[in-house]
Amino acid sequence: MTTATAYAGMDLGPSARARELLAALEEFMAERVYPAEPVYAAQLEQAGPRSHTLPPVVEELKAEARRRGLWNLFLPDLSGLSNLEYAYLAELTGRSPYLAPEALNCAAPDTGNMELLHLFGTPEQQARWLAPLLDGRIRSGFSMTEPGVASSDARNISTSITRDGDEYVINGHKWWTTGAADPRCELLVVMGKTDPSAAPHRQQSMVLVPVDTPGVEIVRSLPIFGYHDQHGHCEIRFTDVRVPVTNLLGGEGDGFAIAQARLGPGRVHHAMRTLGMAERGLELLVRRTMSRVAFGGPLSDQGVVRTWIAESRMEIEQARLLVLKTAWLIDRVGAKGAATEIAAIKVVAPRVARAVLDRAIQAHGGGGVTEDFPIARMWASARILAIADGPDEVHIRTVARQELRRYR
Repeated sequence: MTTATAYAGMDLGPSARARELLAALEEFMAERVYPAEPVYAAQLEQAGPRSHTLPPVVEELKAEARRRGLWNLFLPDLSGLSNLEYAYLAELTGRSPYLAPEALNCAAPDTGNMELLHLFGTPEQQARWLAPLLDGRIRSGFSMTEPGVASSDARNISTSITRDGDEYVINGHKWWTTGAADPRCELLVVMGKTDPSAAPHRQQSMVLVPVDTPGVEIVRSLPIFGYHDQHGHCEIRFTDVRVPVTNLLGGEGDGFAIAQARLGPGRVHHAMRTLGMAERGLELLVRRTMSRVAFGGPLSDQGVVRTWIAESRMEIEQARLLVLKTAWLIDRVGAKGAATEIAAIKVVAPRVARAVLDRAIQAHGGGGVTEDFPIARMWASARILAIADGPDEVHIRTVARQELRRYR
């Protein structure tokens, strides 16, 4: 995807600091996170099937993670970690995707929103929103996708952001705003058009909208294959919502550029967490087939099962190397210089996870599609990633375009 000279000095191994944090995180996962999974499920069930109240065990995990120094590791200026170093940690949290990322205050969409506020927020915006987000006291949502247009082409986004004196007036209809159903959600980062007559990539801007602003209506939380997440994925209507012009993030017309800054490192995080799910799925597949006897021996002796195991291992290793290479490139040349690789991992990592988790489901038989095991829910999460943050087809188009450009 890039010339061989660009790879001079490439080292994809974890640094001494990353190895130290990995060891601490593995210990935290084993001692606290995995044992908390059934507690989390029971507390969610007790609160109600569609409750968005945070199970108390999560706050316990957050306190323990902070005590162990495993907090806000995603943000380089705070953690001192490169994208490559953090990638290894993100993969490990993906093994328990509904607990570990938030326990470390490294859960989407807050990580991306914190990055935006860190990079583009004014001192006042950072004091009001970034500080409590970094402290884990509030949560946030990112409102970009719209049900009324093909949001795979972000130029279609039609929510209007119109200036009226010292205020912006927002009117629009969004959905898939992750995090907005959580009672702790206090901020929405909203993308919409401030100047429909400008050049296509200068029409959009981002504004910061407090959730309790009059005119903000959270219509519903959308399920993923029937699974209702605690934080919610919300449909939201904005009707004559007024916010001060000081709530503009960056400058007018900067929406596309800001979105790209948000999506680069974030896609590395998503990809590695997804591979963590794949690793968990492979482990469950192997343990299950070794412990189940059929046709005179353990299922793991069957040729087809051994093929599943081998294919899964090979696919995970290939995908991981591509994601680590992408993280290394971002550290070296920035997200713009690694644009092709960023597009590629957005497709490859969830694709591998879906394949591995599907085999794990099959190996578990009827149990594989129940909530007795975490596999089905993780598969649903991996499946939505073929659509979320831009459908696979858009990213495949990006890779093809870059490849064709080399020969023109």
